Amino acid sequence: MSLTITSETIHHDEGNRRERPWLFPSVTLTSSRNRRLRHLQGISIRNLVVTPPSRTRKTIDDEDIPNTFQSPSKILAPDPSRSLSHSRSFTNLKSGQIDGTPRISNEQKQPPPQRRQQQRRNTLPWSDPNPRTRQVKLEDITRSRMADTWFSIHCEHVEAPVYVSEVVENATNPSFRSFDLNMCGPLVSRSDSLTLRLWARTTAMEEFMLLVEFQLHLGSLQFLGKSLDSFHQPLPSNSVLFHFSDGVYGNLTDLPPAWVPLPAKASKSSDKNALPTSSYDALMRLANLDECIQDALNTRERLETQISTILERNQRALAVTSEASRARDKLALTKQAVMSERKQLRMTSKRREDLIASIRARKEAMQCGRQTQARTRSHLPDAQEKLHSSAKLLEKDREESKGQIRRISEDLLAIYPIEPIFDKPLAFTIAGIALPNSNFVDIDRDAVAAALGYTAHLVYLLSFYLSLSMPYPINPYLSNSLIQDPVSVALPQRTYPLYPVNVQYRFEYGVFLLNKNIEFLLNKQGLRVLDIRHTLPNLKYLLYVLTAGTAEIPARKAGGIRGLLPGRLTPSTMSRRGSEDSVAYSESNLPRKMLSSLAKSNGDASGDKGKKIVPVLNTTSASQAA
Repeated sequence: MSLTITSETIHHDEGNRRERPWLFPSVTLTSSRNRRLRHLQGISIRNLVVTPPSRTRKTIDDEDIPNTFQSPSKILAPDPSRSLSHSRSFTNLKSGQIDGTPRISNEQKQPPPQRRQQQRRNTLPWSDPNPRTRQVKLEDITRSRMADTWFSIHCEHVEAPVYVSEVVENATNPSFRSFDLNMCGPLVSRSDSLTLRLWARTTAMEEFMLLVEFQLHLGSLQFLGKSLDSFHQPLPSNSVLFHFSDGVYGNLTDLPPAWVPLPAKASKSSDKNALPTSSYDALMRLANLDECIQDALNTRERLETQISTILERNQRALAVTSEASRARDKLALTKQAVMSERKQLRMTSKRREDLIASIRARKEAMQCGRQTQARTRSHLPDAQEKLHSSAKLLEKDREESKGQIRRISEDLLAIYPIEPIFDKPLAFTIAGIALPNSNFVDIDRDAVAAALGYTAHLVYLLSFYLSLSMPYPINPYLSNSLIQDPVSVALPQRTYPLYPVNVQYRFEYGVFLLNKNIEFLLNKQGLRVLDIRHTLPNLKYLLYVLTAGTAEIPARKAGGIRGLLPGRLTPSTMSRRGSEDSVAYSESNLPRKMLSSLAKSNGDASGDKGKKIVPVLNTTSASQAA
């Protein structure tokens, strides 16, 4: 039991006291607030000084020890080594000597205006005019004082370190992270002593060196204050500060105690040897508190005994209650499982019904498909026969159409013969009129217009009989033929002449469009054009290909001149029933004897004789109908 000072004997003197800690170093009534490792929250280092190990040994006294605490009295004491100071300049003023002269008064200190610029040249190391030099010196000094530091905490009966801190780089006053040692177990958290090892390394060192190692009892720490802001005394080199929940502590040895008991007032009694003690009321309150605590402990033991007796007496009822509770929990789980299973069953039933409906629909669709397939198989032989006959008929029609195109091409060659010019390569005439190959310099305008008119008419007839639509439509008007360009959008005009005009480029562009039509016909027949400018050679090449073949040229169908006679409907007259002008012309202008003779010659003649007469007449009538 600790003795306290009564309120009558306490004299408040705030000037003799500092802040007091919450954690007591010794065992008292508040033993739960003692300093233990569980209360330690952090460690910081102040005034770090790293001296690399030297190989030479030097005898030093207690004052030269690096860890010796520098008290305020020692700091304020004059240092003999600092009593002598070097001169700040090695030059003298021009006004007179500096040493050995009396002090100049304030009036004489002001130099005259003409001599104010003459000042003493300062030669201090930090007075270099170059700021880069001063910065380099400052960085060197700062770098020499900084170091990388870390520490480790060790406890008794524990081989491994209890805590290893992080590395704080380039610092003279490193502050490490906060930590909590409660996680290390009661053996460490309830301990009140530790071993601290501080490791440091400067830029000149390759490895860390053990800078500080000491064993410390937490009860011997001195309280410095709630924070270092209220602590104004200088700290020694390599000071280790311990941060607890109630403030900052240090292991300093020459600090005054945390609190000084103040002298008590003089007692009224005449006994001067009487010592102050607790009052009677305080002692009675303490006794009452002790009795209350004992009563509470007894009551707790009595209640524990009663509860144990009741539990033993009602053990069977408690067992039944526990079984009922477990049964209820099991019943609830069973009901929940049954509900989930029923829900799953409903979903499965719905899925089964959907699958049944889908299978039924698929069966019906398959049945309909089988019926359709059976009907198709019954019609398949007839369809195959029709297909075979249709293919033969198509092939026959294709051969016949080729023969007819060959015959028509022969007729067109007979109408518009294209012959080469002697001693002129790639020069041809059409119907005896020469046509140059896109070179219209020094030409006969009328001859060129007639040749282009024949060529345009021949190309027009070929497109008609070959059933091809040309990209550039032609209006065959003999020497005044025209050609259109519906493809080019940017052109201001669409129609171009196929006869020489004053605007030469329009005529040449029309000839170019005519050559493009010939190229289009050649490409449709699978032929390649070597030079698009060769108008008649390309056209002659196309007619040669169309008239090529080894089979005989098919005979002309029944018709011809007899088809023009009224009253007789033949396939040829039915196809040209709309040509009323040709029928009227044949009735009015041709004599009956000539018609009968021509019809007779057409029906009786054979070979080359019939070929020369009939194609010309039929082609002429076809051109008129077109």
